[in-house]
Amino acid sequence: MSAVRVSVLMGGASSERDVSLRSGQAVGAALEQAGYVVTLVECGHDPATLISDLRASRPDVVFNALHGRFGEDGCVQGILNLLGLPYTHSGLLASAAAMDKAYARRLFAVAGLPVAEGQVVRRGEAPPLPRPYVVKPLNEGSSVGVHIVRDGGNADPLADWPFEGTEVLVEAFIPGRELTVAVMGDRALGVLEITSEHGFYDYDAKYAPGGSRHIMPAPLPPEDTAEAGRLALAAHRALGCRGVSRADLRYDDTRPGEAPRLVLLEVNTQPGMTATSLVPDIAAHAGISFPELVRWMVENAQCDA
Repeated sequence: MSAVRVSVLMGGASSERDVSLRSGQAVGAALEQAGYVVTLVECGHDPATLISDLRASRPDVVFNALHGRFGEDGCVQGILNLLGLPYTHSGLLASAAAMDKAYARRLFAVAGLPVAEGQVVRRGEAPPLPRPYVVKPLNEGSSVGVHIVRDGGNADPLADWPFEGTEVLVEAFIPGRELTVAVMGDRALGVLEITSEHGFYDYDAKYAPGGSRHIMPAPLPPEDTAEAGRLALAAHRALGCRGVSRADLRYDDTRPGEAPRLVLLEVNTQPGMTATSLVPDIAAHAGISFPELVRWMVENAQCDA
């Protein structure tokens, strides 16, 4: 049999283009190591060019290494569905739902999953919550644009919001520790704790060398590790995800005399695949090498058509 041809989509037009290029390069090298014939397809703004490039590369499967808008929000998934090409990660509806933070929150709440108090606010409106609170764009990834507004004299990001759209999500700040859980198919692979001198896991902490420290496995009581995995898998299912996803949670163990609580922040349907990324770290601890991980993703690729 001839080798399976895989086109790796990378780059894109979002604020996460540089990270996507690094993910694509890493994925392409691992897929070649796993025995696939790989074509790297660098994407830009033009869907027609993407379609032309895909037709030229004649893939059996598309590995979607795009992050952020267009690649993570259902748009490129729709194109691949129309072309009848199986692709990695979640389909159109799950991708769009997860990328819309306010809509994802509603789905999580309906599923009985714990989320922070919050609501959508129009620019110029008074924040509905006391400080500290978190301000997030509704449809950006990788913590792009996330601000923690604390007590004191720091500026309110709502006064000079640089992102598109007139609405933002404001949530209560949950103190404690930053956790993330990788989900692969129908199982949670493990729970990792992230520490960063940035104070929270922002864009630089995610992708700059030395920006964060990964503690794997997260030092939690066994029952809390199990609960974090359950919540991540339940969130994956509530959104209708497939393939690999990553759930971010807060572990609030700061309340004297009270049991720690887990709060679900969001689900990433296109988690990073760079040298500093979390999912490969978690998979490796579960005994799954990077080439094995991407091979599984290709073998489980689907399209909605």
